[in-house]
Amino acid sequence: MATEIATGAPQDELIGEADAEPGWPRPAYSWYVVGVLLLAYTLSFVDRMILSLLVAPIRAALNISDTEVSLLIGLAFALFYTVLGLPIAWIADRWNRRNLILVGVALWSAMTAGCGFAGSYATLFLARMGVGVGEAALSPAAYSMLSDTFPRDRLARAMAVYSIGVPLGSGVAMILGSFVVQAVLAAPMVDLPLIGPVEAWRTIFLWVAAPGLLVCLLLLTVREPLRHGLRQTAALRGEAGPAPGFLAHLVAHRASLGALFAGMSLIGLVMYGVIAWVPTFFARTYGMDVSEAGLWFGIIMATGGAAGLVAGGTLADRLFAKGVADAHLRVMRLSILLGGPPLLAATLMPDATLAFVMLALAFPMLTMHGVGTVALQFITPNEYRARVTALYFFAVNLTGLGFGPMLMALLTDHLFGDDGALRYSIALVTGIALPLAAIILTAGFSAFARDLAKMTDAG
Repeated sequence: MATEIATGAPQDELIGEADAEPGWPRPAYSWYVVGVLLLAYTLSFVDRMILSLLVAPIRAALNISDTEVSLLIGLAFALFYTVLGLPIAWIADRWNRRNLILVGVALWSAMTAGCGFAGSYATLFLARMGVGVGEAALSPAAYSMLSDTFPRDRLARAMAVYSIGVPLGSGVAMILGSFVVQAVLAAPMVDLPLIGPVEAWRTIFLWVAAPGLLVCLLLLTVREPLRHGLRQTAALRGEAGPAPGFLAHLVAHRASLGALFAGMSLIGLVMYGVIAWVPTFFARTYGMDVSEAGLWFGIIMATGGAAGLVAGGTLADRLFAKGVADAHLRVMRLSILLGGPPLLAATLMPDATLAFVMLALAFPMLTMHGVGTVALQFITPNEYRARVTALYFFAVNLTGLGFGPMLMALLTDHLFGDDGALRYSIALVTGIALPLAAIILTAGFSAFARDLAKMTDAG
């Protein structure tokens, strides 16, 4: 293995234990990094979703409409989260990634707390924008860091554990909606030290923002890892040419990247739509209380989603170690084939119990698709990993978060014209988008294997 150039990293980090490869951190430290990043990712999802649980008191306090609330939940956050993710990722490809994440956590935690002090719609909108800007710094830098913390044959498992933050944070937010939020809102006003009496809903933002301070302190114990596989370094040694331009890289890998982007976007279309509408689906179809449905769905997401991500990462690592070059795309397709049918069946069950059973079967399977972000790292030079990851999340979040919930609502309102037909809207989107995603991923198998071979030869 080629020797890495000196970067000022502590020597004890560069010397692995007996079972670690030279140049990689010790396994125990590597998994500690995953744990800290997982905590940050979980907190980010709690912070981004908490506002959707407080619609009623915010509307009453600020005298705003449903449309204005929807802009706070969606546009104010998602627009800045997706668009600013690209320039922030450019910084991550050049600067200390640990420090960038630390700044991001501090910013979104401060902005989340600021939501609790907002005295008008405009200031609350600005605070939500700040949450989006702060969270945009996390995942591109985190995925890039992890790709330099774990060798390829263990990377999928590490990234799968990090990705548990998505279902865990979403599940915690829904569970908060069933317990903590209701308990706090039972009292109309709360006395805060040095501040005095404030409306109860405002304190919830402070509670969910507070753990950000702990995450910032933990990040100070994480070192910026060596950047493995830098082509500029290889060029200095005369072993390879410099990395192509960013746009040239995208064009050269358009088939494999296109399959990943399109396939994952269609999966996101379904997943974001389901997460947004399932509690309402149970209320409209089976007459359940929304908070009760949210509680059970939150438990399914948190447990089933975590199990599926770990299973998918483990399976992808094992297949890749056996020489299956397109292992990660195959696992993504498998997640659709195994998880799609029970998800579709859940919308058509005759009672709520059976519907929850189907969801409990579907989510561990469907969340195995999270290995797609690992595949990106394999066919991207180190110099561009954060930017390609940010572009990936831009496409997936814009399609999934931007259009998934809306598409299901449009079908309910304009195709079926009946609120009670929400179940059929979910079924229709699921039944079309997931098979199409599986076809696109299958078409990308050979292109991805070729691009991976090129990257291996060049690196």
